Amino acid sequence: MASIDPKIQTRLIRDLEPAVAVELERHMKIAKDWYPHEYVPWSEGRNFPGPLNGDAWEAKDSKLTAIAQDSLVLNLLTEDNLPSYHTEIALSMGREGAWNTWINRWTAEEARHSIVIRDYLMATRGVDPNELEDLRMAHMQVGYETPYDNDMLHTVAYVSFQELATRISHRNTGRIANDDIAEGMLARVALDENLHMLFYRNLLGKALDLEPNAAMIAIKDVVTNFQMPGAGMPGWGRKSVGIALAGIYDLQLHLEDVVAPVLRAWNVFDRTDLTGEGEAARVELAAYIKGAEDDVSRFIEKRDTHFERLVARGQEPVHLDRQVLDKF
Repeated sequence: MASIDPKIQTRLIRDLEPAVAVELERHMKIAKDWYPHEYVPWSEGRNFPGPLNGDAWEAKDSKLTAIAQDSLVLNLLTEDNLPSYHTEIALSMGREGAWNTWINRWTAEEARHSIVIRDYLMATRGVDPNELEDLRMAHMQVGYETPYDNDMLHTVAYVSFQELATRISHRNTGRIANDDIAEGMLARVALDENLHMLFYRNLLGKALDLEPNAAMIAIKDVVTNFQMPGAGMPGWGRKSVGIALAGIYDLQLHLEDVVAPVLRAWNVFDRTDLTGEGEAARVELAAYIKGAEDDVSRFIEKRDTHFERLVARGQEPVHLDRQVLDKF
């Protein structure tokens, strides 16, 4: 990954502050406050073992599909690491003026997501509560550090894609959850993620106009090395494969519904203001996307073959056991 001149970063943080203020005002006009407790079916809850002498969790307690459980756990653990994300964003953007106001507002809105998902899972006994808490402790103690040395351009480029990816993951998890309440809850969370994406995408668009070459380098670095912030958590590999096979989030969705629309909004491949390293970064980005599209074709072929075999054996195509996941 290329390093970007710190002087450019410092200048952009100063010059972009008016754009941050404009985007913050726009966001506050369209964002709607909501209350996590209103999306949780509290009447379904009952005590767990421990000081309250409740009932132990059993797998049959959950109404969620197995894949929905895995996806909700990964999504929740990702949201749990908010303190790390706040720190990384604050370090990269600074704690002054409109930047600081936005960072704090964003953090407050994001905190609702972990609150509502965890409360829902506990009230409905959607997943094993002890396992979930053990995973949370392990994941948060590792924390999250950006690979981009806390520079603003890479950070804003990353969250432009990541917020949209999270929106899609939440929305699609709700659709396969086998529970209307979960679907409604995750649709509400996804609305927030979309608004956050718009803020960062619009801001990076302004940065492209001011420093096209530096911004293009950041975009190329982020797209060609993209990982969701929860990629290092326990069980990520196996669960993410199952999630991909279930169509919740896979490389095809990533390219077509995340990367392509964001790049299109920035007019990346039709810009005429790139030179030198910026133009070289655009060429590298185009080559990467072409290779990724080839990977998508191979994955789809393997997935379709797998599902055809399951159907031939009279099994549901969503049946994803450990032996199957190891093949992908």
